[in-house]
Amino acid sequence: MNTGRKLSLTIAAVAALGMVATSALADKMYGPGVTDTSIKIGNTNPYSGPAAAYSAIGKSIAAYFDKINKENGGVNGRMIEFISLDDGYSPPKTKEQTRKLVEQDNVLLVFQGLGTPTNSAVHNYMNQKKVPQLFVATGATKWGDPENYPWTMGWQPSYQTEGKLFGAYIMENVKDPKVAILYQNDDYGKDYVTGLRDYLGDKADSIIVAEESYEVTDPTINSQMIKLKDSGANVFYNVSTPKFAAQAIKKFRELNWDAVFLNNSVSNSVGAVYKPAGLDNSKGIISLQYFQDNTDPSIFDTEPYKKWKAFMTEYYPDGDLSSSFTVYGYLVAQTLEQVLKQAGDNLTRENVMKEAANLDLELDMMLPGVKIQTSPTDFFPIEAMMPIEFDGEKFVPIGKVVSVN
Repeated sequence: MNTGRKLSLTIAAVAALGMVATSALADKMYGPGVTDTSIKIGNTNPYSGPAAAYSAIGKSIAAYFDKINKENGGVNGRMIEFISLDDGYSPPKTKEQTRKLVEQDNVLLVFQGLGTPTNSAVHNYMNQKKVPQLFVATGATKWGDPENYPWTMGWQPSYQTEGKLFGAYIMENVKDPKVAILYQNDDYGKDYVTGLRDYLGDKADSIIVAEESYEVTDPTINSQMIKLKDSGANVFYNVSTPKFAAQAIKKFRELNWDAVFLNNSVSNSVGAVYKPAGLDNSKGIISLQYFQDNTDPSIFDTEPYKKWKAFMTEYYPDGDLSSSFTVYGYLVAQTLEQVLKQAGDNLTRENVMKEAANLDLELDMMLPGVKIQTSPTDFFPIEAMMPIEFDGEKFVPIGKVVSVN
């Protein structure tokens, strides 16, 4: 027997196995928070404080990740470990919680942090650390700036886009419009006002007859509403979060203000806003939407609705089936799922952002004609919406899906 030949063959076989193992390892590229079996995803959400109505979004996202973990074994064989921390809609708290997620919990990315002032507080930090600040839950225009902030991306239509669409609605549907605006005194509120003014152009100063702002720490907006009504405006443009939107609706009716009521989409929720304000009080409010109205009986027999309701029943049974925020959470979680699927075994922070900027996606509960599309130079995933009116029970379409470029 030729032992020398046998030994050389054995060494060659071992070497070949080593090359295979090395190749397999090389095919897997992991960033922080990723193993062969799990992916850590961070999140901040106002489970308490003035914007606590949005807690339904965080809970819906957690429920969706629970679903894919149980039914699919996670994404590409890795379970999602979703770490969601309460920031109370307080920027200093957001800083603290985000640092914890990045520096202690060692998450791969921070996903769906909610709020313009809160995300603004960590905007520079996330980009300096080169950690994805992905699909933030705010429509501020600054989240779509890949040249200067390549680690931050929004998800919903930008507030300026929505402001322009409201401007188009006003000019097409209101004779001799005189607009009064209530807005939150931060980037979120100012973005909506900027969008409207941009659309109105040189007519803005004559059409907008009053503007009143509020702080998130204010107990009420009653005094602002009285001033706005006294301006003689025939259009009320409400740019406020759910707590204040409900107050605005009640005061609007109490003042017997005869005006077209335009409500920004972040507060366009039956469960979180219109029910607390009173369904009768909310009748006739006009808003803009980009996903299906989960309170509309006409969609109850459709497959998308049945899938969403089955998800809610199984994984978020305490959730409010009349709240649009639960649909929002369901949709944005699916968007991140797609990004992770596309990333495959290359789960570095760099590749996550690369795949987030390479989406062409249609989701079940989106309105027909609304897609999620991104590119390396376009960090605005959704740019089309449809005008709708609340009839006291459900939202009724009053126009087609439109976009403003």
